[in-house]
Amino acid sequence: MAVKTVQYIFNGQTYNLTYNSTSGKYEATVTAPGKSSYGQTDHVLGGTVKATDVAGNTATVDQSHATLGASLKIRVKEKVAPVISITKPTTGSYITTATPAIKFKVTDADSGVNAGTIALKIDGTAATGITKTAVTGGCECSYTPSTALSDGAHTISVTASDNDGNASAAKTATFTIDTVPPTLSVTAPVDNLVTNKNTVTITGKTDDITSKPVTVTVNGTAVTVATDGTFSKDVTLVNGSNTITIVAKDKSGKTTTVTRKVTLDTAAPVIKSITLTPNPVDCGKTFVIAVEVTD
Repeated sequence: MAVKTVQYIFNGQTYNLTYNSTSGKYEATVTAPGKSSYGQTDHVLGGTVKATDVAGNTATVDQSHATLGASLKIRVKEKVAPVISITKPTTGSYITTATPAIKFKVTDADSGVNAGTIALKIDGTAATGITKTAVTGGCECSYTPSTALSDGAHTISVTASDNDGNASAAKTATFTIDTVPPTLSVTAPVDNLVTNKNTVTITGKTDDITSKPVTVTVNGTAVTVATDGTFSKDVTLVNGSNTITIVAKDKSGKTTTVTRKVTLDTAAPVIKSITLTPNPVDCGKTFVIAVEVTD
């Protein structure tokens, strides 16, 4: 008898196959699902072929068939690489510890992340001992260098692949280690200065090799710092003791503080009494002058 219809049931849809006289086979063009088959049993999708003749006799073959079943199993692969996000440290950040905690996340919404492919490099050197914690859609990862990083700029690079073999481009972040506070020298005034002037000029210089520019405050007020690190600020004094606090702060937040004590004294001394002894005095003899003064 003659074949009436041949159908292919796949991924919930039924396709009617058309006879190809050249190949002698029944054929149809089928669109693969938009999602990977990695999550299925054996990472494949199956299907069913149903052939019916004009007399109404039907033959059915699915993926469990001993001879033809394997031919119905198809692997569907995605083409989108995993997404990598570096959460710590962020690009451009300044860090005050030489062994910073590095944290990042790798996700893949389809075939999933192949945890074994997750790799981290610090300044081009592979890191070992990454902690990988499975989360929905992928892995959250962390790593702390066992050897202190030097002060200065560093770059981390993360790569990974999904279970369908799609490799991500490297995700990078560049940050700066700064463990040393800025230098700060105050050239004027000298500490414990006593003056009768109502204003004193604070002058000095600051620098930081790793994280410029350095900001300076004098008693909490920002001061302009020149490109060579010098600064100058006039401070109005009050009568009596004055404490002047100069703080230099680098981009990592490390600070150096210098204080100066300045006393303002605008009151002239008071001459309270004068005594000449003896008085009168003989010619050619000596006498003592005693003056009582307060200030």
